[in-house]
Amino acid sequence: MSSELRSGFACTECGEWHDELPLQYSFKAPRAIVNVPLDQREQRVVITPDQCVIDNRDFYLRGRILLPIIGRQDPFVWGVWAEVSPASFIRANQLWHAAGRENEPPFSGWLNSEIFIFGDTINLELDVHTQPVGHRPQFTVSNPRHPLGVEQRSGISLERAQEIAEMILHRSQTK
Repeated sequence: MSSELRSGFACTECGEWHDELPLQYSFKAPRAIVNVPLDQREQRVVITPDQCVIDNRDFYLRGRILLPIIGRQDPFVWGVWAEVSPASFIRANQLWHAAGRENEPPFSGWLNSEIFIFGDTINLELDVHTQPVGHRPQFTVSNPRHPLGVEQRSGISLERAQEIAEMILHRSQTK
């Protein structure tokens, strides 16, 4: 990340100076976990930093939605979760440590992270692109007209990145 992007910004929401403009946001778990009562999660949920299985029947992979920042090298990154079919999950596991796995064709997934900025994103169809060993999959929004798909394909300005940061930083204050 260039130092220019890390230089901070004057927030239009609170008027304060924030020392860094965050260009990455991530979800620690798929949204579906909230449907499992806390006292049952240990028995029903298996989760690692990259994979999650609920009730031995719902399968999730963690990946990244990249939004190019116009005029910049580094993208804006949403670290999100996608539900995938059992067959796709098994195949991803078979290739987890396999060199050349990035040559696999993409497979379908459905977003399981709620990115409030873009309205309802739960079950938004994605193409899951396997990356080289050690890198999370990249997700491409299938619907080019969905607001998240538009920003992924067209890119965003640095001002838009700041707008997103302000919405996230101040969301709890507006609820």
